[in-house]
Amino acid sequence: MSQGNRTKELQEEILKLKKGENIFLPAHNYQRPEIQEIADVLGDSLELARLAQKEIKADTIVFCGVDFMAETMSILNPDAEIYVPEPKARCPMAMMCPKNILIKAKAEHPDLPVVLYVNTLAEAKAEADVICTSANAAKVVKALGAEKVLFGPDKNLADYVEKKTGVKTIPVPEDGYCIVHVRFAPEMILELKRKHPNAVALVHPECEMEVQNVADIVGSTSFMFNYVKESKEKEFIIGTEIGLIERMKREIDGNKILIPASEKAICRNMKLNTLEKIRDVIINKPKENMVKVPEKVAEKARGALEKMFQLTK
Repeated sequence: MSQGNRTKELQEEILKLKKGENIFLPAHNYQRPEIQEIADVLGDSLELARLAQKEIKADTIVFCGVDFMAETMSILNPDAEIYVPEPKARCPMAMMCPKNILIKAKAEHPDLPVVLYVNTLAEAKAEADVICTSANAAKVVKALGAEKVLFGPDKNLADYVEKKTGVKTIPVPEDGYCIVHVRFAPEMILELKRKHPNAVALVHPECEMEVQNVADIVGSTSFMFNYVKESKEKEFIIGTEIGLIERMKREIDGNKILIPASEKAICRNMKLNTLEKIRDVIINKPKENMVKVPEKVAEKARGALEKMFQLTK
């Protein structure tokens, strides 16, 4: 059997199992294309967090992303059974901001609001005043009305927020970063702009400020997707994980030219999820694949997430 036929067979098997068991299958934009194709919904952290806030009429959620995203689903859907295809699909950035580092920073700056990126584990979210995403970080920080905030864990997103709002951001930790977006260098963007002078260069705010400064537009993955879809321009340099580009190629006008800022911009952790693992978790529902945030932690984290929704209405 060819790989293409095997993929199609697995997709059909999953769709049949999913329908029979009333399973909801959300997936992040960085998932493998064969997973994107059968997901009930695709999105970035903000879109999936908003989805989680609503009532999901499914007995079981199988979340295709990384650990902190599944935890967020659990926090906002405490009565649902939530599984991940691969428990080892963890976000390195989220692991850079454990609870103890945040508590120490809060003790050193007791009067400052704590704004945490959604790319954090539940134990850290429980220590925050409000959560943000790359799509709404500047709006959240500005809405707080503070002159300074503690902001973690992505230093580059903190710099972006400070530039956009004028609010001083104190990063926690000092050098948190996304292992994919720090691979981009300004020279890469400039060289592609020389080769494609008519292209619009879009990069993610997790990129270093030097990269943001040479781009035409800085925005979240949802912003990039909508911009490319609605723009009258024809050529785009895309500075984020290649999974988004694969989605764009599938869902946006084929006449638009999509140029990856780097073919090597791959989140190996996101790609740990596979069709085989999705099928197996639906059939077997192993305990080690279940995600359930303890209610004491979830209650505190839920408050910080709900404040984000209130501030960004």
